[in-house]
Amino acid sequence: MGEVIAVFKIMPKDSDSFEVMKEQVLAAVGKIEKIEEEYVAFGLKSLKITVLMEDSEGGTDALEQKITSIDKVGSMELEGIGRI
Repeated sequence: MGEVIAVFKIMPKDSDSFEVMKEQVLAAVGKIEKIEEEYVAFGLKSLKITVLMEDSEGGTDALEQKITSIDKVGSMELEGIGRI
């Protein structure tokens, strides 16, 4: 099989928990190709991560579940996915 690259946009539960959420996401996900912080509005930031992973059955489901189970994550969206 090949590899896919996936981009996730992750929002914290509130603006005060961004840094804690970021640390928790980085620890849970492991190897991340790219990390970006994006200002949304009124001091609220989102975290965009780009992850390289194996193209397997279930796709990004396992990683999505891992991210959404993190305490400080308010929401998570898969912004894009593509084969390498």
